[in-house]
Amino acid sequence: MSRADELFIQNCKDILAHGVWDTDQAVRPRWEDGMPAHTVKRFGVINRYDLREEFPIQTIRRMFFKSAVDELLWIWQKKSNNIRDLSSRIWDAWADENGSIGKAYGYQLGVKHSYPEGEMDQVDRVLYDLKHNPASRRIMTNLYNHHDLSEMALYPCAYSMTFNVSGKTLNAILNQRSQDMLTANGWNVMQYAALVHMMAQVSGLEAGELVHVIADAHIYDRHVPIVEEIITRSPYDAPVLRLDPAVTDFYAFTKNSFTLEGYQYHELAAPIPVAV
Repeated sequence: MSRADELFIQNCKDILAHGVWDTDQAVRPRWEDGMPAHTVKRFGVINRYDLREEFPIQTIRRMFFKSAVDELLWIWQKKSNNIRDLSSRIWDAWADENGSIGKAYGYQLGVKHSYPEGEMDQVDRVLYDLKHNPASRRIMTNLYNHHDLSEMALYPCAYSMTFNVSGKTLNAILNQRSQDMLTANGWNVMQYAALVHMMAQVSGLEAGELVHVIADAHIYDRHVPIVEEIITRSPYDAPVLRLDPAVTDFYAFTKNSFTLEGYQYHELAAPIPVAV
């Protein structure tokens, strides 16, 4: 059984059995028909994935890994806030007429600051410190800039990464303020697991643990029947992730630098309704 499947099933069972519903509150998200999108949630969910053991991708439903990597590169490599730089259409609902999502995600990572070593943005600072200051306990990024929140189409959900080197092993913590378990959990886990592998490879390190901290882990009301069906499925073993070993520059990765060997999965029976 894939560890990603195991934790997803455990989390969803816990949310459905012991979660708190927000049906007595006014909520922002809406379904396409205009009805409020209510959720059942658990607070403070923490999951650990050992990337030395396996790559954490769900098999109880098909995960579109290359599309997830494409979005990751859009944010972390291109540092873009314009959907025209993205291959998929997952951000279309949040973009303005020019394709911009405001000062969010990639924009925040690309803002340069002056350091004694020179001008660097958040990603370049991480890459520099992993190579030159691996003992540092200050290697992190943060997208939740209060000064710019009013100019963001959506406040960042996955907002902070903390990198920590132990010996030759790179570990990381992903902090997330909110997570739609059905549509985003598997997506974010495989994205940021891939990011740890990328950072490790270009820094001469081995990918270790990814710790995922979710403040508000929730399931939308119209997703409940889909989740209930998915978590009854028999998972497959996790596939093996291969990165192109020739890539030594973080900015040289493409979505074709990644290969999943032996990925088996279940298909979804019907489209997932989306709350916006």
